[in-house]
Amino acid sequence: MAFLDIILLAMVAAFLVFRLRSVLGKRTGNERPPTDPYAGRDGTGQPEAPEGRDDGTVVSLPDRSGQNDAQSDTPSDIPDGAPATDGLKAIQAADSAFSVSEFVEGVRMAFEMVVTSFANGDRETLRPLLSDEVYENFAGAIVDRESRSETMEMTLVGIREAEVLEATMDGRVAFVTAKIVSEQIEVVRDAAGEPVSGDPTKVSTVTDIWTFARNTRSRNPNWTLVATEAPN
Repeated sequence: MAFLDIILLAMVAAFLVFRLRSVLGKRTGNERPPTDPYAGRDGTGQPEAPEGRDDGTVVSLPDRSGQNDAQSDTPSDIPDGAPATDGLKAIQAADSAFSVSEFVEGVRMAFEMVVTSFANGDRETLRPLLSDEVYENFAGAIVDRESRSETMEMTLVGIREAEVLEATMDGRVAFVTAKIVSEQIEVVRDAAGEPVSGDPTKVSTVTDIWTFARNTRSRNPNWTLVATEAPN
């Protein structure tokens, strides 16, 4: 019985092999390899143009040889004959998006934010606007004021003038020094609320010399305050 079972199984296996060969066929050595539906595509779903063939699907890179000439025709707001002219031109050569008028407008905004935040003791706002050294100086002054339980009240009446004095490039880093003339009302009060310095009724004209820096290769468009001084 076992012998007959083996013969029956062999006949069934032979029959299945015959059916599979009739359905799938036989290899002759001339079959094409399996086709990859994504082969020869550029990631957009469009077939790539063969090398050496120009069928309008290949976009050529622009010729940058005349880029400097094109930039020289772009209107510039850099003043001629000013002490900072050469430095500003060097900055604009390193960063074609640099604009003097936009920089000066940014100086005005930064000045208001810095002096107001300093008066309020707002270290969180000050930190990203200042270099490490300048921040330590500002934060130290705030700590000293707080240790005496004093508060500072400052009203920025307005900025009368903001102009560029100097501009230089140091490697990739641009430095621009600006003069800011502002009108302020400033008073420091003790814990009892009594004035210890300043006059809450007097508008004072204050002149500051601030230097800002920025890496021209950085994608961050913001400038950082790196130095402050009083005019001579």
